[in-house]
Amino acid sequence: MNHEADQHRASDKARVRDFLAAMERRDLAKAEGYLAQAVEMRFPGAPPFHDLNDVMSWARTRYQSVRKTFHAVDHCVTAEASIVVCHGELAVTWLDGTTTDGVRFIDRFELANGRITRQDVWNDLALVTSAATPSPGA
Repeated sequence: MNHEADQHRASDKARVRDFLAAMERRDLAKAEGYLAQAVEMRFPGAPPFHDLNDVMSWARTRYQSVRKTFHAVDHCVTAEASIVVCHGELAVTWLDGTTTDGVRFIDRFELANGRITRQDVWNDLALVTSAATPSPGA
């Protein structure tokens, strides 16, 4: 491993936090700077995304905003990538203006040369939305 790679990996946790903060502020220009050219982003119930504008278009059909509270941000290094895993709770403002908080999430990032190459997201938003929506015949 070379010195430049070591420097990138040492600050990958900070890069992921900065990326997520930019996304929360809807600062797509700044967030884009953290992504590799061939990034893949996967969210529950959605096809893989390769562009932040597509992520935002998809998200706009579901909620107004999401804010994250972090319980932990962990980092490990493999031979192939630097891995950052965040978990905590989401606070969501839905399209109708109502809010929900305490929704569990996990985000897993892979980085190479200081850029995010992959993001995988798991959360309980589907459980919250299905609980809020009466089932047929109820």
